[in-house]
Amino acid sequence: MKPLKFYLITDTHFFKNSLGAYGEAYEEFMDFEQKCFAETESINRAIFAYLEEAKEADILLIPGDLSFNGEKESHEAFSQLLHEFQEKSGKRIYVVTAGHDFNDNPFAFNENGRYTPEGTKFSDLLGYYKDFGYSDAIAFNEEHLSYVAQLSDDVRLLVICNDIDGQKHITYDEAFLGWIEAQAKKAQEDGVMMFAMEHYPVLPGQPILALIGDARQAEAQKLIDTLADSGVHLVFTGHMHNQSINMVETAKGNRFFDVCTGSAIGCPAFIRLVTIEDAQTVKVESIPIPEFDWDKHGLSGEEYLKVQFERMIRTVISSMVNDTPRFMRKVGIKQTPTMIKLMQIVGRILQKMTLGKLARLLFIRIDPSIRSRSFVEFAIDLVRNAFQGNQPFVEGTPEGDALLKLFRRIRPFVKTLRGAQGETLDFYETLKHTVGNYGIDDYNAELRLFE
Repeated sequence: MKPLKFYLITDTHFFKNSLGAYGEAYEEFMDFEQKCFAETESINRAIFAYLEEAKEADILLIPGDLSFNGEKESHEAFSQLLHEFQEKSGKRIYVVTAGHDFNDNPFAFNENGRYTPEGTKFSDLLGYYKDFGYSDAIAFNEEHLSYVAQLSDDVRLLVICNDIDGQKHITYDEAFLGWIEAQAKKAQEDGVMMFAMEHYPVLPGQPILALIGDARQAEAQKLIDTLADSGVHLVFTGHMHNQSINMVETAKGNRFFDVCTGSAIGCPAFIRLVTIEDAQTVKVESIPIPEFDWDKHGLSGEEYLKVQFERMIRTVISSMVNDTPRFMRKVGIKQTPTMIKLMQIVGRILQKMTLGKLARLLFIRIDPSIRSRSFVEFAIDLVRNAFQGNQPFVEGTPEGDALLKLFRRIRPFVKTLRGAQGETLDFYETLKHTVGNYGIDDYNAELRLFE
């Protein structure tokens, strides 16, 4: 088998900047937003300029959320950018659409505040992106905008979409799972290696994300079993804007890997370079996105995106006191006068809390080097690390040891958690592996799909 290489970016969220992304209402919106908005056109153009010159591979994959929120003008501009890139570079592009790509009520901001530009229907998407995988597909499922592409003589790509006309983030029915299984078995019969691409993660990027229903494919185990037990052991995903690589085994003992990549326009922002060495071995590398043309106030692109990410977390924490009803809406807590007052009290306490004070309250000894550290700043690090991957707070570090003591203190009261898909999660192990990475490197790894 001849090795095959490709680049991958995801969650490009291209927004046609001329629609408007400025003003007081815009800034208020961005206080709670992880990804950039006004900057997305500039960031995307810088990425495609870089990839146009990149020589390692002549294939590019994009697993969904191509537009910011389904604006018609954004799709027109982004599809034009893809066509220009394809013509200049000679590279092949394969995309899948996702929930942010069709919307009757997208939004933009100008001096008058928030307004609604023209949106896009699901049925319009094929018209914009038919030249990027769909038109030369060897199998096509029109209802799901899903297809199979022959990337080389030895490798096929299975592109699956969990949206249909009028519905987003659906559970795959037996008919569609049957179509997926048929494509996988056809690849086996033809003696070619197949891997998959879907927008939604199939495995939680971090264990704690198993608690969030929107964080992965609905009824994911059905898809894992269908793919892995039919010879497809690898999927590339996006959606959660996190950098992670995870593996699970099916009941039949087949490995399944999910490689999730951070958004192109938010922290962490990376390009993947993937090498399929053979049917068994896949090498994954990560490349930071290039610098982009924007007033970044003297910061690098990476620093600028990190500032926006931390702005979101700081705003959420401060809103516990400053805008309690909005905080409670964001985190899904029912608003009552008593709960509002309680949240405000907790918020004030947390804003003044240090790790040393918290440790004393819980009768935990922690390393002197972190006692004076602000709880808020530590919480920001925890959240950002979970998205960036390769979480550093493992056993043997001051922070990791402190957290594990905390989790052990709580464990007698909360032994298990209930995942959003009904699974039972061990409380201690879930949190341990969320704050520290004890598994596969989330950035650069060699994956053995089977033994």
